[in-house]
Amino acid sequence: MKQDMQDFLVELLNAPGPSGYEEPVTKVWRERLADAADEIETDVMGSSIATLNPEGSPKIMLAGHCDELGLQVNYISEEGFIYFNTIGGHDPTIVSGRRVLIRTKKGTLPGITGKRAVHMMTQEERKRAPEFHEIWIDIGVKSKKEAEKLVEIGDPVTYDMGFQQLHGAFAASRAFDNKLGAFVVAETLRALKSKKRQLKACVVSVATTQEEVGLRGATTSTFRVNPDVGIAVDVTNPTDYPTCVKEKYGYCALGEGPTITRGANFNPIVTKRLIATAEKEKIAYQLEAAPGRTGTDAGAMQLVRQGIACGLVSIPLRYMHTPSEMVNLKDVENSIKLLTAFCLSLKPGDDFTL
Repeated sequence: MKQDMQDFLVELLNAPGPSGYEEPVTKVWRERLADAADEIETDVMGSSIATLNPEGSPKIMLAGHCDELGLQVNYISEEGFIYFNTIGGHDPTIVSGRRVLIRTKKGTLPGITGKRAVHMMTQEERKRAPEFHEIWIDIGVKSKKEAEKLVEIGDPVTYDMGFQQLHGAFAASRAFDNKLGAFVVAETLRALKSKKRQLKACVVSVATTQEEVGLRGATTSTFRVNPDVGIAVDVTNPTDYPTCVKEKYGYCALGEGPTITRGANFNPIVTKRLIATAEKEKIAYQLEAAPGRTGTDAGAMQLVRQGIACGLVSIPLRYMHTPSEMVNLKDVENSIKLLTAFCLSLKPGDDFTL
């Protein structure tokens, strides 16, 4: 991956953005596209919308949600310990013992998630995951009065885990789900900018918000854009590590390309064209099956207005919804190549009616 692209990815990942609190992320995203898009705007949901070749046809919307899992300050005890709500779907077995960052009006405040030590638990307590209300955030104060000078109810919290390059093209970070999608749609638009003379379509890249709490940003931004074609870019669970039952979940592996999903959520013409594009350009890809609605932005996009012809491109991601998610950066780059080639293949008059 080119250095400027990786720098942008790391900046996106470092920016805190739990659902409903995405402003630091979308600011980074818009700055990256300032010299590439013909138009950039935001909406009241916080989604950022960048348009290239606005007079082109057909209009295609590329959506990658930029929000991440997080916590939210809910209660401060008399001793100054902070209790929290969860934003998105957390695994309670891995929440405690983590360094976290609380975004306050006075700046970023570090803390640690804590619970009663294993030495002080009964045998029965050791066998179960703790309830979220049995875990707290310790910011190193001694009273509620002291804590309230630093923190307010409703302040967002993220894990203090950044980008780390592993062996080869493998990398780990919090919030790959799904700042990778926002990254891919941004870099696709930048790639298309350099090939604008060949581009017939209008391309609208959107960093959508609040996906982790109900696909909300995708619903409103799709209504606003009103595209002919919508492609969501997200992450997907691979099955190339221990305990994954391939007979139940299918086969998917890191480093073998992004997945193209087939099923009721997706327009067959869009899906076939994505596959044909990958094969024509010799871009590695994998197939994924989804019989019904997916829990991605495509699940919302498809049902907006009169219906949108949708597709889904996903990046295999190990350890989803943990503080250390893992990807192969080659899959990320191949996603950009696939979407760039797909957009360039569109021409006026293309019909996605079944």
